[in-house]
Order: sequence, then structure tokens, then C-alpha cells
Amino acid sequence: MLYPQSIPSSLPRVNRLRRALWSLIYLMFFRPSPKPFHVWRRFLLRRMGASIAPTAAVHASVRIWAPWNLVMEDCAALGPYVDCYNVAPVTLGARCVVSQYSYLCSATHDYTDLKLPLVAKPITIGPHAWVCADVFVGPGVTVGEGAVVAARSSVYRDVEPWTVVAGNPARFLKPRTLKDGRTSL
Repeated sequence: MLYPQSIPSSLPRVNRLRRALWSLIYLMFFRPSPKPFHVWRRFLLRRMGASIAPTAAVHASVRIWAPWNLVMEDCAALGPYVDCYNVAPVTLGARCVVSQYSYLCSATHDYTDLKLPLVAKPITIGPHAWVCADVFVGPGVTVGEGAVVAARSSVYRDVEPWTVVAGNPARFLKPRTLKDGRTSL
């Protein structure tokens, strides 16, 4: 079987140049910033095209592939060592949390084509949702408002609002009930 020597990138040259510039900024200014310097990291991300609320929190160890494809609303948080592979837009709703070591993967390849073209689909994490530690969220997934994705789960399909899911693939466990008995806001 013959394999192609190299597959040209389907992304425009300007995208690759922007990512090269971001890599330098990330290594020199973003990654070495002290833990409480969320304002500084928000500033750097905004300069690279991200849309980030003034109260959002991004840890220094977060890896962001394309800041211009990142939207973070009020009090949204990307925890330590989150990998945000945002070839397509990734949107984090107000007060949602993506916990440590999680992987937000907004692109894959079309395995039915031998050239394996890139297929990018946006990810949305709804307001008040919690993506627990070490979770994989696949391309095109929406985690609904108030939903909880349990640790070490893998999410390949949309998660309904105000539910708790777990496993690989993630499956419905139960409704998310708040301390006062409500199952929504």
C-alpha cells in the first residue's frame, strides 16, 4: 500500500503564520506568567483575537491552539493543563468550568478520504456547566447549560442541559439537582 509522502495543510498560510506568532508569545509571555496573573493572560489572548470577559480565568499551563477561535464569557474558567485544540470556535458560557487536564478537540479528519482532510466543528460549553478533570470533548459537541461531565469521561455527542453524564462514551446518569431541589436556574 502506498502512503502519501506529505499532506499539504488545508489551513491558509496566514493561519499558520498567526499560530507561529502565538507560539512565540505563549512561550515567552503567557506560559511563564505567575498563577494570579489572569489579567495579563486575558490581555495577551485578546491581543491575539480572543473574546474574553474581564472576569474569565485562564491558567498559565493551558494550551490554546488558536486564540482567535476562543470565546469566554463572565467567570468562565480553563483550569490547569487544559488543552484547547480550537481549530473551530470554542465557546465557554458564563460561570462554566473546564477542569484540569481536559481536552477540548474541535477538529478531526475525514477517515473515509485517503487524503484525510481536516474537519473542524465548534464546541460550546454552556453557562454553569462543569467539565470535570481529564475529560475529552469531541468536535461539534455542545455541553448544555448546567450539565456536569464526570471526570475521565469522553463526550462525542451533545449533553442535555442540567444532566450528569459519565463514561466512555459519556452516558446519562441523572438530572443535576441543586441543593434547593431545583433542576435548573
